[in-house]
Amino acid sequence: MKLALYLPNFRDLVTVKELEDLTALAEELDFDSVWTLDRIVVPEKSDRQELQYSFGMMDGLPNALPVSSRGRWFQGYPLIPWLAAKTTKVRIGMSIIDTPFRSPGVLAAELATIDHLSGGRLNVGVGSGWMPEEFAAASAAHIFPKRHKHVRESIEIMQGIWDKGADHYEFHGEFADFDACGFGHKPLQDPRPPIFMSGLKDPLRSARRITKYDLDGWIGIQDSPEGLARWITAIDEQFEEIGSPKRAKDLEICSMIWTVITDEEVDQTVNGVASNLLVGTEKQLTDRLKAYKEAGMTMPLIWPPFADVPVSKTLDDLKRIKNDIMPKVLAS
Repeated sequence: MKLALYLPNFRDLVTVKELEDLTALAEELDFDSVWTLDRIVVPEKSDRQELQYSFGMMDGLPNALPVSSRGRWFQGYPLIPWLAAKTTKVRIGMSIIDTPFRSPGVLAAELATIDHLSGGRLNVGVGSGWMPEEFAAASAAHIFPKRHKHVRESIEIMQGIWDKGADHYEFHGEFADFDACGFGHKPLQDPRPPIFMSGLKDPLRSARRITKYDLDGWIGIQDSPEGLARWITAIDEQFEEIGSPKRAKDLEICSMIWTVITDEEVDQTVNGVASNLLVGTEKQLTDRLKAYKEAGMTMPLIWPPFADVPVSKTLDDLKRIKNDIMPKVLAS
């Protein structure tokens, strides 16, 4: 099991210095990777819990975002090349890129450039987005009903543009339609940067994309060890259906999980995505991470909460997780 840091670029107030300090520590502690969060806007009606859908379209969460529309946060995508310049070892990425907000061809070419800027350390997470209000702000309202198809086309275009066996690439689809073009440098990584599929709600949809496009990993959110089983089962069944020898164990299996070490024990009863899965004492986190490892998770994305936990506390927690908790987890 490896560790990744999910940067808190999306919270009511965060500074560049805080993001820099967290990133520097993750690199010092030999974390596998650092990820940013993709958020275009916070609608004002989110403050009144009046969004069209609950957060992530997930059961048990309010029709609101956990950050105020008046919050002072940073866009995740521009932080990726910044991370490339600020680090030398950790892998970098955004969990996840909502493809409907970007032109697929432009996105593929930009990511290839970022892979070079990072010396071949780019991870690419992709997903469809879920908030109609955000699609409207991104001038992509017309894509919302077909957002899953946009993800599929984006993956096909990225893989086509990145193909090192072809100088030119053309695509004729619904969201992109262009004749043969050259897009500059291919990614530095061979054969391409790893692609991760998001999985917030529908295991079968994620599994089908992973198997069809031979992707490299899966990223969920607030998944319990027990909940991982339905995702892993769906992925394995799809691999078997298409006759592939690959299985979920051959992928990077990840989840973004709110994490805080507390002095007193916390109720960690699993009750949907709002559970305190990695909020608790050092022993509670050790036991939970052991359970995740046993369930098949290869990399938790350690996610500082949206509010009430200062970055100074998170910096201390990261040290304790790496130095005190993980040796016990890996020895199990």
